[in-house]
Amino acid sequence: MFAAERRQLILEMVRANGAVSLRELARVVQTSEVTVRRDVRALEAEGLLDRRHGGAVLPGGFTRESGFPQKSHLATAEKTAIADVAASLVEEGEAVVVGAGTTTQELARRLARVPGLTVVTNSLLVAQALAHANRVEVVMTGGTLRGSNYALVGSGAEQSLQGLRVSRAFLSGSGLTAERGLSTSNMLSASVDRALVQAAAEVVVLADHTKLGTDTMFQTVPTDVMTRLVTDEPPPHDDRAATELQALADQGVQITVAGGASSASASGGLDGMGGRRPRRDSPLPVQRRGGPTAQLRSASPLTDPGERERARVADMRRR
Repeated sequence: MFAAERRQLILEMVRANGAVSLRELARVVQTSEVTVRRDVRALEAEGLLDRRHGGAVLPGGFTRESGFPQKSHLATAEKTAIADVAASLVEEGEAVVVGAGTTTQELARRLARVPGLTVVTNSLLVAQALAHANRVEVVMTGGTLRGSNYALVGSGAEQSLQGLRVSRAFLSGSGLTAERGLSTSNMLSASVDRALVQAAAEVVVLADHTKLGTDTMFQTVPTDVMTRLVTDEPPPHDDRAATELQALADQGVQITVAGGASSASASGGLDGMGGRRPRRDSPLPVQRRGGPTAQLRSASPLTDPGERERARVADMRRR
């Protein structure tokens, strides 16, 4: 494929999807990411698109929202890895809320295996993924159907969430920056997502690396409200994405990188990215059935009754 043909195809993909990763562009045009990056740089110089961390977006600073058919084919391997990690955070008997999105749909497919789970959602796709899970109870919000992402939005959805309290909320979006947090391109979707956040004790954001550094119109989850971010590992050359992750960690967000040993804590540090010093994030407290978190205690002469008795007898003999 000639350079002109490649660039025309790249431009068409970005116009159709709003945002596309370099990895996905390289796969479609069947060339290296180095070559695609050069093409993207040339198209940006012509004002036809804007470069973002690990990808390209429509020009103008704020990407428009892609439809479900386009989003479902983007970063599929990354979304699967993210969903695997997110599902491991959920325990038997929990109550969680799950927002709309293709990544949260992947999460729902895995939550179908968690017994005793209650899932509150405004997403038809999430509900469909859990429809045949016998041991999972699905509670749907009210609202008006938004066909582009199969989600219920509007005042009906927001009112049905009032007074709700669950352990965690799992949300995705169109963009994520350390400055503004998670954002989306649609006002109605953003409003429902904010209501979902209000219902949860902890907020877990699911966002692949193509969304890092992308800013869209409506803020849904401010950075200081995010408990944890589950993402995938950016390409090695993507220093800006690593910098964005570090900035999120510095603001107190726990970072878990799917598909690798990378993680970060509120004190900062990313394992396996850009040569930064590795740190482990603090694990969430695990509640065992029948009581609080189990702790191992070793016996000692002060706590073992048998040992105390033997010590008393030996002391009498010495006397």
